[in-house]
Amino acid sequence: MFNKETLIQELNFKAIRSSGSGGQHVNKVSSKIELTFNLVESLVFNEEQKIRLQNKLKQRLTKDGCLILQCDESRSQHKNKELAIKRFLELIRVGLIIPKKRIPTKIPKAVIRKRLKNKRNLSDKKTNRKKPDID
Repeated sequence: MFNKETLIQELNFKAIRSSGSGGQHVNKVSSKIELTFNLVESLVFNEEQKIRLQNKLKQRLTKDGCLILQCDESRSQHKNKELAIKRFLELIRVGLIIPKKRIPTKIPKAVIRKRLKNKRNLSDKKTNRKKPDID
């Protein structure tokens, strides 16, 4: 499908200070990772794959075709980098999947007959509950 090593080399990483409350340590350590990937300028994918990814990831892409992922789950910058790369590769893998075309199946005649027979039986059961018509 695609070469993971060359794809990872195209990624840009930036370490940022994590937001939220914390002690003295959180104010001086940049453990949050921001991963940036420019889909338009990528050399790993061909044009068809780029179009497919643009369609699948259009909610996540910026106006100039960049994908930005942030990860601040761990206190470790290295762990956050690994998590961001894993998420990115999973997004790309899912984005490149070509869905199978659905072939509509024909309903067998026996199934239709059985359904109509059950409807008829239920209808007869309900009509038998009524009081008889005396004319």
